[in-house]
Amino acid sequence: MQSNIHSSDTILPRHIAIIMDGNGRWAKKRLLPRAAGHRAGVEALRGTITRCDELGIEALTVYAFSTENWSRSREEVGALMGLLLEYFSREIDELHRKNVRILILGDVDGLPEKQCAAVKAAMERTKDNTGLKLNIALNYGARAEIARAARLLATRAAAGEIDPDAIDEKMFASSLYTADLPEVDLLIRTSGEERLSNFLLYQLAYAEFVFDPILWPDFDAEALDRDIAIFQKRQRRFGGR
Repeated sequence: MQSNIHSSDTILPRHIAIIMDGNGRWAKKRLLPRAAGHRAGVEALRGTITRCDELGIEALTVYAFSTENWSRSREEVGALMGLLLEYFSREIDELHRKNVRILILGDVDGLPEKQCAAVKAAMERTKDNTGLKLNIALNYGARAEIARAARLLATRAAAGEIDPDAIDEKMFASSLYTADLPEVDLLIRTSGEERLSNFLLYQLAYAEFVFDPILWPDFDAEALDRDIAIFQKRQRRFGGR
């Protein structure tokens, strides 16, 4: 595949985060049920993981199911939970073979019993893998994550384990779901929407944003390369000059 991105390790983003948006609109345009759009979105995710692995991207974080998504129709939530089970059943062997490490960001215990067991098994099976870090945000909300980190630090301070005055950005970051991950370099949101939707609010402080008009099921390796090329043209100053 012809690509216009630069493959230098100093230019490629170490950590890409994606808000996978547009499944419903993709299905509606084709007069299909929303579930068909979500199923097509799984195929787009598979291709994106493969391309990130080929490029040597260190971490890929995808927004799969937010805490707000529970308010969708029972039919749609049921379809999403079914796809979640199917995904881990069908993909885990291949992901493990590719040396991918899976981490779930979010309230895993708040998932239905079968889904909770499936994602915990996937994390356990791949925990020692050293390749692409695939982080799937499930039952996730950034505000809830920040509140959780604050509670963890408050509990430690109350127990005398840490001095409250010693709490700094580094310590706070170590209490987030993403504690062992590099900083996010590039955020991609598909479908043309330009908002964060309660995703990685703390971690995106210095990330570059690319709002891609493509609907998620149509997102492929070429689209990823195009968005990385946009990232590579940015001048990142991190607040400096």
